Amino acid sequence: MSENVDSKAYGQPTLVADEKHVPINTERQNSDNELDEKAQLGYNEDELDESGTLDPFVPFNDLPDEPSRVLTFRAIFLGCCCGALVNASNVYLGLKSGWTFSANLFGAIIGFAVLKGLAKALPENFPILGGTFGPRENNIVQTAATAAGGLSSVFISGIPAMYALNLLATPKEDFWRLVALTAVGAYFGFAFATPMRKLFIIYLARELKLVFPTPLATSLTIRSMHAAATGEAIAKLKMRALSYAFSFAFVLRVVSQYCAGILWNWDFFNWVYIWSGYKNKTALLIDNWSWQIQWTPAFIGAGMLVGLNTSLSMWAGSFLAYAVIGPILVYKGIAFGRPGHSAEFPMYNGTMGFMSLSANYVKPEHPSPRFWLLWPGVLLMLAVSFTELGLQYKIIALVGKAIWRGCAQWLNTLTHGKHSFLHVADQNEEDLVEDSAEPHQQVKWWMWFPFLILMIILSCVVLGVQYQMPVGMSLLSVFLAFFFAFLAVQCTGVTDITPLTAASKASQLILGGATKSQGWLPAHAQRLNLIGGSLASMGAGQAADLVSDFRVGFLLRTPPNQQWLAQLIGTGVAVFLAPALFMIFNTAYPCIIEQFADPDFDGSCPFGAPSVAAWVAVARAVTLPVLPVPRTSGIFAICLAVFGVFMTFVKHYAYRGRFEKYRIYHPNMMCIGLAFVLQSSIYSTAMAIGSIACYVWEKRGPKSHKNYAFPVAAGFIAGEGIGGLINAIFQIIGISGSKYGAIDFGCDRIAGCN
Repeated sequence: MSENVDSKAYGQPTLVADEKHVPINTERQNSDNELDEKAQLGYNEDELDESGTLDPFVPFNDLPDEPSRVLTFRAIFLGCCCGALVNASNVYLGLKSGWTFSANLFGAIIGFAVLKGLAKALPENFPILGGTFGPRENNIVQTAATAAGGLSSVFISGIPAMYALNLLATPKEDFWRLVALTAVGAYFGFAFATPMRKLFIIYLARELKLVFPTPLATSLTIRSMHAAATGEAIAKLKMRALSYAFSFAFVLRVVSQYCAGILWNWDFFNWVYIWSGYKNKTALLIDNWSWQIQWTPAFIGAGMLVGLNTSLSMWAGSFLAYAVIGPILVYKGIAFGRPGHSAEFPMYNGTMGFMSLSANYVKPEHPSPRFWLLWPGVLLMLAVSFTELGLQYKIIALVGKAIWRGCAQWLNTLTHGKHSFLHVADQNEEDLVEDSAEPHQQVKWWMWFPFLILMIILSCVVLGVQYQMPVGMSLLSVFLAFFFAFLAVQCTGVTDITPLTAASKASQLILGGATKSQGWLPAHAQRLNLIGGSLASMGAGQAADLVSDFRVGFLLRTPPNQQWLAQLIGTGVAVFLAPALFMIFNTAYPCIIEQFADPDFDGSCPFGAPSVAAWVAVARAVTLPVLPVPRTSGIFAICLAVFGVFMTFVKHYAYRGRFEKYRIYHPNMMCIGLAFVLQSSIYSTAMAIGSIACYVWEKRGPKSHKNYAFPVAAGFIAGEGIGGLINAIFQIIGISGSKYGAIDFGCDRIAGCN
């Protein structure tokens, strides 16, 4: 997952933590079965290294012939449609939990199923839709899908945070302002991704071992689907599984709103309380902390993707937060709940709400348990993110050295070698990677460099005119976007994790320091802080996504200039789509913002928006004269962050030699921190169910698991996301389950079913 407390992946989820990682194991074992599998996929001898494993830095040489022009209308249109589905899913899922997903593998599978079928059904010369369909055009579909499916992370974090702090009007009134901000951030990342293709995929890839696990998996999937013998049959099975899973999740999400207590939420402790004749107060006390099972296909699918370690770490964090620390805080009178008793339901006397972030419960002297736990969670994620980055210091140093080497070689070429002080050692021959693209297929410098300069200028104009940001602050935001885009691509290539949490929160901290020196009022300083952090997050996230697409194209020998145009078009779709989707969800569910902005908000909300809570917390912390953190929460946050840093060092240095096999049991500290930010244990429980079920499936049926696990997970995620969008539309037009459903049946009469 992208960990995003704003995260990404269909193959790689992204967290509220803001990052993305994928459960793809690229350390392939050299076994007889695996060699047979390689033979079936058609690996050539020159693609294998000395140990017989796949060399990830050699383009595939056995792909079928295709026309030189693979950038077709049908590929772009289908790719943008796939990206739109993923974008809608990401806004829905992100506002619920902070997780988002990339469209790469989703677009690859859908692209093959649809266009391969059209190529077979229609004559070769049929206008627009006819013609042969090969892996490179499949790559164009996937590229457009990834570009069109991006940018949602900022609409589940920084942008709603501005509304939560009453820094903007309403999403409907501000729509074109949001489009302008999204456009400059997205196209800055797009323009900067182009030169990074040469740097990170060709020049530094082998030297720094930049495998890009998810793009590698995507390219292998596309290649296997186009294999002459069995590829098409396997692809049909994958697509059938994805379609069934999508349909099931979509129907369940739409229908369940009319009987949520049976089809969606299983509130066991509320049931026990009812069956006891409303006498079992222990069951009611446990139910107050939202310990229940929600049959959410999206998060069950997410658990299938991320695996046992991530999901169980997250569940353990939820248990620690809401079964241990939270109850102790309330018992000791350190944190306070909101009474939920209603005169209409006297049997629920004793019901409490502990997750409020309204103004009455974000005071240092009167915090809710969620507000108290928010600070340890945010600081833990920050500490772990920066420690992970710091531990990459050798790789970062090598990148700097390689950039200097490349610049020096370029200057030597311009001066015909007359300046010896620019001489640097040449790159080792064994580190060289041959570019799969011909010179005429490359993206020329005059295509991207003037565009990059234009985006920098437009960023300053948009931020200044629309958000009253001084030019100096705008340039600082652009520099941060540039710097973190650079780090994001490098980290994605090595670890398959895009550190959006570190990028966005570091940007907020730096911009907070800059605004404090100006003496601005808190509201203006917070607006600039959130706008600058959003720009850096968008630039870094889009650059990482698009460089990953170039990596897929490198292996499949897709012309990068055609990929570049697909990215250009897909990004344009996302620029309008992501703000529109956020506006729809906010119109249907005003509580997304009200739970933070309205001091009298006392109701529950189906969207806890944990990323928004994290961004609001950091913006307040770096701009207000007095840090609004309860003293006990601050002390615990520091202790937990120190422990998180210690555990990160243990993960990197302790599991060596005979202890290497225990690394998989090391807890994921980022996910533990994320659990502290979430509003309940519902999502971590659903993910744990998904990962455990998938683990059992893999052990008992490894062959079917290999063929169907990912399509089922992707179908679950996309299906629920689109179902959630339909529910939002139903809510707007007045036919939702809240009006016509049996909302009391099986649900807590005070809290309802979310």
